[in-house]
Order: sequence, then C-alpha cells, then structure tokens
Amino acid sequence: MTAWLIGLAASLVIAGLAYWKKSLSGSGALAAVIVGTLFYAWGNVMWFGTLIAFFISSSLLSKWKQKAKKAAESGYEKTGRRDAGQVLANGGIGLLLCAANWFWPHRMWLPVFIGVMATVNADTWATEIGGASKRQPISILTFKRVPAGTSGGVTWLGLLASALGGAFIGGVASLLGEIGQIAPGGTGGVMWGTFVLFVFVGSLSGLIGSLTDSLLGATVQVMYRCPSCGRDVEARTHCGASTEHVRGLRFCNNDLVNLISSIVGGAVALMLFL
Repeated sequence: MTAWLIGLAASLVIAGLAYWKKSLSGSGALAAVIVGTLFYAWGNVMWFGTLIAFFISSSLLSKWKQKAKKAAESGYEKTGRRDAGQVLANGGIGLLLCAANWFWPHRMWLPVFIGVMATVNADTWATEIGGASKRQPISILTFKRVPAGTSGGVTWLGLLASALGGAFIGGVASLLGEIGQIAPGGTGGVMWGTFVLFVFVGSLSGLIGSLTDSLLGATVQVMYRCPSCGRDVEARTHCGASTEHVRGLRFCNNDLVNLISSIVGGAVALMLFL
C-alpha cells in the first residue's frame, strides 16, 4: 500500500505541475497520474524514474525555441499539451513491460523497457531539437530536401539529438537501478562498464526506433493536404480549413506510429543484450 500511495502522490505533483505549465491537457494529466502510479507500484524507483526522466526532458525541450519551431509544428496532428492518447502512446508499452516484470519477473523485461523508453525519448528529442535546425530536412525515402515539419524528414541535428536522447534514457536507467541486479547476468560487477553498456544500448535502440518512426511517417502514416497553402500535414485542419486525405492509412496516426516504433526500439535493445 505504501508504494501505491507514494506513486500516487508523486504522480499527482508532477502531473499537476505539468498541467499548470501547459505541458499536459486535462486528459493527459489524468492519464499521467494513472500511468505514473502504476509504474511506481509495479516497478520501483528505476522504472518510475526513467519514465519521469523522459517526461521532464521532453517537456522542457518542447518549450525550447518555440517561436523557431512554430512553423514546422503547425502541420503536426498534435502540438503543445500532451493528451491522454500521447501519454499512452509514449508510456503504454513501458507500463505493460513494468506489469509483466511484476507478475512474471524475468531479467529480459528491463532491456526491452530501456529500448522502448529510449525510442520515445529519442524521437521527442529529434523532433524538438531537430525542429530548430536551420537546415531543411531530407526525406528518409528520397533523400531530397523537404519542408520543415514534413513526416519522414530528418536532419543531422535531429539524428544527433535522437542518439543523445536514447543514451540519456540508458544512462538514467543504469544510475537509478541496482547495477548488479538490473544487468542481465550481472553479479554486481563493474559499475561504469554496465553504465556504458546501458548508454550504448539506449543510444542505438533509440536511434533505430526513431528512424523507424520517420520511415513509418513517410510511408503509412495518414497525411492530409491543406487546400489553402498546398502543404502536406498530419492535421485534419490547417490554415483554418479542413484538409484532404492524400496518402497513408487513415487509422495510422502519429500516436500509432510512436507505439510501433517504440516496440521496434525495444526489440533492438533486447537483441543487443542477448
């Protein structure tokens, strides 16, 4: 019961502050409280802390250079305050892994979790930092220049941010955990060796997961065209007008793409550990 109360109290404080700072919508704050409480109750400080590290870092970056990123973000399906769908898309798979580790403990749940969280963090860092790049993105499919904010567009700054975002999650998970217990097959060996391993796995799995997100965004994610400016966007409305479907699967929105890419990142991390 103590773990549930601590998780609830911490989640209420963090979600409340995020709502106050307009990083979460009402539904997003409610979802964050539920997800955060379950993370702490079913996991421990490492599982909960890794989730919070993602949330805080991504929330701070979303406020960074907002004016410079405004034009690029205008075509996104969702911007600004995260709603319940975004909270679950970013933390849902991680929560399932946390629950699985609680009910069926196994040393392999953690590497998958690190890969999943590294991916969502890497993708967020790539979007927020890469969106401020002064250079026009390149399509991951055609390698041609595309307008800023185009799904599937990548920049060198965004790729670097993606690798660093994944490494950040790996490092946080390593520092928060009991090194001898969380390292697969570990017996409390060299701390810095394990730290470097986690950083490497987080960086590579996060980068691959983030690139998967870009690839899906350029192929199967639903896209619409604004009748006013002619720009291809994720949003159903743009320039004050309803947009028209031009490509992609209608059910495959940005939240689903995030979910799929995080699973890929988790699979990559698992293979690296194995």
